[in-house]
Amino acid sequence: MTTALEIAAHLDELLRVREIPDYPPALNGLQLENRGEIRRVAAAVDFSLRTVEGAIATDANLLLVHHGMFWGGLQPLRGRSYERIQRLVTNDVAVYAAHLPLDAHPQLGNNALLARELGLDATGTFARFQTIDVGVRGEAEIETATLVERVRAFARRHGGEIVATPFDAGRWTRRWAICTGAGASSETLREALAAGIDTLVVGEGPHHTAVEATDQGLVVVYAGHYATETLGVLAIARHLEERFGIPWSFIEAPTGL
Repeated sequence: MTTALEIAAHLDELLRVREIPDYPPALNGLQLENRGEIRRVAAAVDFSLRTVEGAIATDANLLLVHHGMFWGGLQPLRGRSYERIQRLVTNDVAVYAAHLPLDAHPQLGNNALLARELGLDATGTFARFQTIDVGVRGEAEIETATLVERVRAFARRHGGEIVATPFDAGRWTRRWAICTGAGASSETLREALAAGIDTLVVGEGPHHTAVEATDQGLVVVYAGHYATETLGVLAIARHLEERFGIPWSFIEAPTGL
């Protein structure tokens, strides 16, 4: 019999949850306990009413997410916030969340897996946050248009679409970096330029980053926050099946962002 506490202890160690810094609302680890044996896992990018109901519909009693129950900050348990909690408790569903510990993991993390998905070989890390690097980087010899089309195909598989800053026909990507989720910021652009990166793949970012990148000759591909963060939870769910023999399902709930 495998409990939520046993799974949480394993994932905490695997993902180095206690060592990896993060934003306070992430509250990485087991966010809601339940009773008894875990019989099925539901993996999802976001904690939401859709993913809670999806977990219940698949008879899962552990919901594994990237953005957890408190991602939106403190709020009273009223209305839809109450409904989410009420459904979880009534159906005895536990919740485990892993944000930056999952983004940064060298084998199971969103960034490492997205590089592999795009046929890129990561040889270094990127996107500094406090004491860690969240993203990955490497070298390639690929036409930028070809890389952009690979990113587009990936995003569309998860209900998304991409936006790429302008680039000339025949341009080649030779030094690339990836930072999934909200990966485009003034800080990551400065880091990319300092490292000689010519193509940056991110989930999303503010408008000014596209303006600045274009002026600097850096191509940024905005591949969607949701799409770029599907890979990690899928990998963790597969890992739990291999480790504990627990079946799993993925609850696809794209946000359009």
